[in-house]
Amino acid sequence: MTSSELWTRATADRYDAEETEMSSAAVLGPTLDFLAELAGDGRALEFAIGTGRVGVPLRERGVPVAGIELSGHMAAVLRRKVDEDTLPVAIGDMATTAVAGEFALVYLVYNTITNLLTQDEQVECFRNAARHLEPGGRFVIELGVPPLRFLPPGQVAVPFDVSEQHLGFDTFDLVEQILVSHHFTREDDGRYRGDNSRHRYAWPAELDLMARIAGLELERRVADWDGAPFTQDSAKHISVWRKPT
Repeated sequence: MTSSELWTRATADRYDAEETEMSSAAVLGPTLDFLAELAGDGRALEFAIGTGRVGVPLRERGVPVAGIELSGHMAAVLRRKVDEDTLPVAIGDMATTAVAGEFALVYLVYNTITNLLTQDEQVECFRNAARHLEPGGRFVIELGVPPLRFLPPGQVAVPFDVSEQHLGFDTFDLVEQILVSHHFTREDDGRYRGDNSRHRYAWPAELDLMARIAGLELERRVADWDGAPFTQDSAKHISVWRKPT
């Protein structure tokens, strides 16, 4: 077991309803195009597959997909959509859990590597990806760039969503590289439900070093799934590392 915080049954049951934008065709289309092209005729393995937001439609495109998921509750929601024979899922952490066979693609989307709360565990995640890759296979991560440029001296919080239905902000421990995402979601009765989750943020250069430790080489880094150039102003990155042949 890693330091990742487990998703509860209640959180898993409402996850899809609260992530409708991330499940829209506008978001998923470019994501699936990107991943399917890298997978080619090979198999894909999704770390932290969750409720199958990406893995299920990628499988529907004809890419054989397997998953690793820490939360049994999240995996149970996925299982309502697709059976085990079609999309097998191993319950365990993405830093150490192994599944059978080799893969052309291992991927980890939507900032999920930050669920591992120590640098050592994040390094092990890269090593685990490398163990599952066939020679020439790729490891893909989608991750936000830490928004520390928005922090003036003495401030430790950055808002990321202010709307009628949701208030969200991150607070930062700059020494430990830990951020806590705070969410206040308006319910149907007008009351607000508060949730928070801890994450260890990492810079692109730090991930590149983790990849080198795992024997992987940076192949490409772009700003989004459409392939826009990554610049100093990019809010996130899609990074692709390759296992040498």
